[in-house]
Amino acid sequence: MDCPQEWPEPVVPVQSLADATVIPDRYVKPPSERPATIQDASVDMIPTVDLGGLTSGEAEREATMRAISDACREWGFFQVVNHGVSPEVMRRAREVWREFFHLPLEEKQAFANSPKTFEGYGSRLGIQKGACLDWGDYFFLHLRPESIKNHDKWPALPASLREITEAYGTEVVKFCGVLMKVLSITLGLDEGFLQKAFGEEEAGACMRVNYYPKCPQPDLTLGVSSHSDPGGLTILLPDERVKGLQCD
Repeated sequence: MDCPQEWPEPVVPVQSLADATVIPDRYVKPPSERPATIQDASVDMIPTVDLGGLTSGEAEREATMRAISDACREWGFFQVVNHGVSPEVMRRAREVWREFFHLPLEEKQAFANSPKTFEGYGSRLGIQKGACLDWGDYFFLHLRPESIKNHDKWPALPASLREITEAYGTEVVKFCGVLMKVLSITLGLDEGFLQKAFGEEEAGACMRVNYYPKCPQPDLTLGVSSHSDPGGLTILLPDERVKGLQCD
C-alpha cells in the first residue's frame, strides 16, 4: 500500500497549545491509557552495566558480557556507564536541540514532515483521521546509511546543530556496533553476525528528538503513547529536566 503524501488533517504543533488551561479532546487518552503513578518504582531496579569492563582483562570482559546478556534476557533494557560516548557531545546535543525547539514556530515549520517519510519536524505519527494524539513534538532524521542521509533536511538553526548532531550520531552508531558484537557473542554467534544481518555499512540508523511542552492536564494524556520500537536497538538519551521515561 502506498504511503499517503500528506497528513489527513492539519497538524497543530503541541508547543502552540502549551499555554491553554484545558487540553483539546484530541489529546485526552482513554482512562486505561492515562498515566499512572507507581509508588514503588525505582530507577535502582533497572540493571546498570559498566561497559568499561569490555576493554579490561579477560575476566572483566566476560563478566560485562554476561551482565549485558542477563539484562537483555531478563529485562530487555538496561542503563550503561563508561559507554564511550563523550559527555560533552551529549551535553551539546541536548542543548542545541532545546534551542531548536525554542525557535519561532515559522522557523521550525520550514522543516515540517509528511507521512511519506516522517523525516523532519512533526507532532504526530499515525495517519488515521481523528485519532487520539500525543502531547509532544519531535524531529526525526536519518543518520545512516550515507545514501539516504540528507543534511539539507536537518534544521539550519541553530547554526551548530548539524555539526553537533553529526558528532553525536557518529559516536552513538559506533557504540551500537560495540553492543551488536557483544550481543552476537552472547547468543553464541560470530561477533559480526548481527551487524551483517542488519546490513553492515548500509544498516539504517535514525534519530528522533522528542520535545514535551508543559501540559495543563498531565493526568489526562501522554507525551508518547505506549509502543514498541521497530528497530534492532534503541539508545535513549534522557533529559534530566524532563522526568517520566518508562520502559516495560
